[in-house]
Amino acid sequence: MIVRVERLLNAAQLEATRRCMARGAWGDGRATAGHQSAQVKSNLQLAHTDPAAREAAEIVIRTLESNALFVSATLPHHLYPPLFNRYDAGMTFGVHVDNAVRPLPGSHHRLRSDVSATLFLSAPEDYDGGELVIEDTYGAHAIKLAAGDLVVYASSSLHHVEPVTRGTRCAAILWVQSMVRDDSARNILFELDMAIRDLTQQGAQSESLLRLTSCYHNLLRRWAEM
Repeated sequence: MIVRVERLLNAAQLEATRRCMARGAWGDGRATAGHQSAQVKSNLQLAHTDPAAREAAEIVIRTLESNALFVSATLPHHLYPPLFNRYDAGMTFGVHVDNAVRPLPGSHHRLRSDVSATLFLSAPEDYDGGELVIEDTYGAHAIKLAAGDLVVYASSSLHHVEPVTRGTRCAAILWVQSMVRDDSARNILFELDMAIRDLTQQGAQSESLLRLTSCYHNLLRRWAEM
């Protein structure tokens, strides 16, 4: 399932995030890559310990936690702090799959990556190339969104970032350990939640909505892992 969250960051939040990134100390992106991914990764990143990265991450996390579409699509249990990256001309990230388990920065805990998300921070007209290409059962999907938009996809998906040929592509990536581990079960819950929301807006009968809502929560109760 690929879900686009439009305008996750508003103009003020986007500008504040960019200011933080401009103050940060960029390092080699391979520092956080697994063995296989490091061989195909060429970008720059801000370390989680960088004060500028922490400030930017707080902006993103607060917005994610209050975004109904993101919550519905991911059903978050644990969230890996956003990792800010930069692709200058010639940089790319080849085909890879995200690490299944990640140590949470600054703690002894680990997170299972069920859902990945990329937050676009550069306007698409400011760079050429740099599309995020996600492979699923329906083929390959090239994604290049407006600044402030987020795309959510299964962490088990093969994906890559096309080479940037002009300008600079900035983004943030993050991972979610969902309350519902199984991707197909999460998809069912998401579609059911979206249908309930649509029917509510259309003024459907309250008794029918109550039955659908009951089905949603009973399925979530069956599948959720806490």
